[in-house]
Amino acid sequence: MVIVRYRYIGSNVQIAMEQLWIDMAAVLAAAAPLVIAAMGETLSERAGVINLSLDGTMLLAAMTGFAVAFTTQNLILGFAAAALVGALVAAVLGVFSLTLGQSQTAVGFVLALLCTDLSSFLGAPFVRLPGPAVPFMPIPGLADLPILGPILFRHDPVIYASFLLVPATAYLLYSTRLGLIVRALGERPAAVYARGIDVTRWRYAMLILGGALVGIAGAAFSLDLKQGWSYRHTFGSGWIVLAIVIFGGWRPLRVALGCYLFAALEIVATRSQSALPGIPTQMIQVAPFVFMILVLALVNLASSPTVARWIATLPSVWQRPLLVIVYRLRATAPAALGQPFERP
Repeated sequence: MVIVRYRYIGSNVQIAMEQLWIDMAAVLAAAAPLVIAAMGETLSERAGVINLSLDGTMLLAAMTGFAVAFTTQNLILGFAAAALVGALVAAVLGVFSLTLGQSQTAVGFVLALLCTDLSSFLGAPFVRLPGPAVPFMPIPGLADLPILGPILFRHDPVIYASFLLVPATAYLLYSTRLGLIVRALGERPAAVYARGIDVTRWRYAMLILGGALVGIAGAAFSLDLKQGWSYRHTFGSGWIVLAIVIFGGWRPLRVALGCYLFAALEIVATRSQSALPGIPTQMIQVAPFVFMILVLALVNLASSPTVARWIATLPSVWQRPLLVIVYRLRATAPAALGQPFERP
């Protein structure tokens, strides 16, 4: 009887561990579109431009990507069309804010509403239609590795691309001359201009590149994560991406961590629906969004000088660990973020 019981316990532990690997793989998959969009917005904001049109852009790109892929039966054309939509919306934002000097925040918000309505109107013929989807593509050899295989190497090309995009963005920003220029655009554009670099042109380039990545992220929803098209298909993901970029302190690795955290919260919320039948489904669905708001509030609080002064009044035994936590949470926006540049 003892042997049977130990075998039963061992079997339950194995099942639990396998479920954990599956859930971790699901988190990576669910976060992929967020990671792609967040890397695009990080590049844009590092260059000093806030793109508040993200939510509408992702919706319009998701619809366009699915419509083109459905019509042509070609996934590559679908993603290309979505990237083009994202780049065009970003270019429109650039014309009004960078060239005409209008408020980046106001123009971005209007574009978000406009693109949202356009996606609903133009996408009506494609609602609930079955269409092409990104194929599952495990990596031979690596997919059979214990633990790492199921987590990292049994996905599709979009998810693999999201893995590579994070270190690529970090390398671009911190290890290349281009990255130095981009960071300087967001911190001291006048110094960049003094060195003979066209600030507006480079900001356009980063804004359009970031917009293209946001468009690809929209197509990643309709052609991969949530296959098909429906009204409000991306469910506020653009606003979450904007919040995650702030949470991540405009640093690619930390931004990616925020994406995975939010995806994990969504997975937990989904699992909790059956475990907590007494709680309304709507409350469980919005819980990840509420948690992200609390995290953002904590990040902003950590950046406040008042918190540092309060920590200084505490006993020394508490000061060091609290200061470490505050330092890790602190997020400082690029100094020229959202500010128009006027040539001297």
